[in-house]
Amino acid sequence: MSAPGPPPLGPGAEIAPGYRVIAHLSRGRTLDVYDAWSDVRATRCIAKALRPDRRDDRAAARRLVTEGRLIRRLAHPHIVRGYEVVTEPRIVVVMETLTGATLAHLIDEADPRLPVTDVAHLGLHLAAAIRYLHGAGWLHLDLKPSNVVAEAGRAKLIDMSLARRPGRCPAGVGTWCYMAPEQARGGIVGPAADVWGLGAVLYEATTGQAAFDPDPPPGSPPPPPSASSGDDDRPRTYPQLDGPPAPVRRLRRTPRPLVDLIDACLDPDPSRRPAVGAVIGALEPLAGLPPAERRFS
Repeated sequence: MSAPGPPPLGPGAEIAPGYRVIAHLSRGRTLDVYDAWSDVRATRCIAKALRPDRRDDRAAARRLVTEGRLIRRLAHPHIVRGYEVVTEPRIVVVMETLTGATLAHLIDEADPRLPVTDVAHLGLHLAAAIRYLHGAGWLHLDLKPSNVVAEAGRAKLIDMSLARRPGRCPAGVGTWCYMAPEQARGGIVGPAADVWGLGAVLYEATTGQAAFDPDPPPGSPPPPPSASSGDDDRPRTYPQLDGPPAPVRRLRRTPRPLVDLIDACLDPDPSRRPAVGAVIGALEPLAGLPPAERRFS
């Protein structure tokens, strides 16, 4: 269900020069997402724009422009591709249309649960994406199943709206049950925060359940506006600060190497989590790759 507010643009409306709305897809606290048509490319695309009632929100506008410029610079098979950042008459970020389903949907529909080899391939794709992103000097900080799209056997990471440089970060930047403990507390964040997020995704892909309850407790207040840069209200208390999640083996019989890797990624201490390269090395044999194809171990 869309968040309340003034109506979004309707079909046929020009959202930016050369781009027309096909349909409104979703609404968050600050953004509307549209299925749009590009006259120049003669193809569908995705367009993200500020909600009509948030166009004077300078912080949200700055985040949207930053996201658009970042995905335009990135070139990786497991990261959504950005096409253009339009600033007049409104700020619009245009990116490729992905036709696959989100990992969140696949997990909900999986019966039986995803095979271990599929989980390992998923982890390899996402680890490759975040290692590339880290190499460019950025953190994603919002890894979760709804931000992963599976298309033709390839996982693609989407939504760079929370991406920032390593360093000091306000408390609560992220999606509340998927953010690393150091994101929840606030302070210095680095690549280990995305390793934690990757562990949370692999946990859910393996067990079919989120590592921590995805629904905030009733009555939980949202964070201060200065700490909020996503599309969901978030509480000020976080279950990942209270201890580790339920053991993977309690929920599913799983090969020990995968269990150990997920546990290591979800270690509360960032210094004890594996580096992304070590994650890749641990996942390659689980994905059934022959030694000749193991490039990063």
